[in-house]
Amino acid sequence: MSFDDGSSNQKLNRYLLIREKARQIAAIFPHADFYQDLSWAVKMSRSFFDSDPVVRQLNAEVAELIDNDFGHGMKHAVKVSLDAGALIIAECRQTADVEKKHEKRRLRMVQCAGLLHDIRRKDKNHAVEGAAYAKKILIHHPFSTEEIEDISQAIRNHEAFKNTTKINTVEGLLISDCLYDADKFRWGPDNFKDTVWDMLIFSRTPFSKFLDIYPKGMEKVRQIKYTFRSTTGKKYGPQFIETGLAIGRKLHNIIIEEFGDII
Repeated sequence: MSFDDGSSNQKLNRYLLIREKARQIAAIFPHADFYQDLSWAVKMSRSFFDSDPVVRQLNAEVAELIDNDFGHGMKHAVKVSLDAGALIIAECRQTADVEKKHEKRRLRMVQCAGLLHDIRRKDKNHAVEGAAYAKKILIHHPFSTEEIEDISQAIRNHEAFKNTTKINTVEGLLISDCLYDADKFRWGPDNFKDTVWDMLIFSRTPFSKFLDIYPKGMEKVRQIKYTFRSTTGKKYGPQFIETGLAIGRKLHNIIIEEFGDII
């Protein structure tokens, strides 16, 4: 691995050191209320993810296909799948007329969407390309044409600050909203514990450029707070973002104090 300026090993070690600082800061903060208040839904989502044969098979397939060097690999995909599952369970329980069989089908669909949503993450239009690629994979699984379309549209619409395509079914819209919200939960603490550093290392970003774009990155994170879509996501999502911002501010001060002299 090489970087644009300085020794590759020095630059890699620098980002790894800063990542460790970020993780130490993140450890000070309590877990998000989402995991406490909806612990029952979180457990249900985890149990289904581990036991459902369709999800298990797709999980194994995605693990063979997805790249893990850009901050959006299997660790990210699984987290999104689990949280999207918990979100959709919570949303379904708010609607008294949702039968268990429909809840189960929606749970399977949103977890599969979570596994596949970043399957083309390195492509320029990764949401559009990922949606098309997901269709090719899903036709080999027990989903109807309509279900595949709903999953594909959810993947198409999961990217922030982009125009979305219209989804014509209530079920499809719910799956899309829960996928988006679970993915944007990751813009909180996970962003500073893992994602940023994986992306910086992969892209070989010079340290001086990283410091220059840091404020812009923080502003993007702040804007995410106002984009959550589901009822449950709107309630719990902003806390993820506020925690991420608090971590980012503390980390920025440490970076300037400890690493600023090597710019």
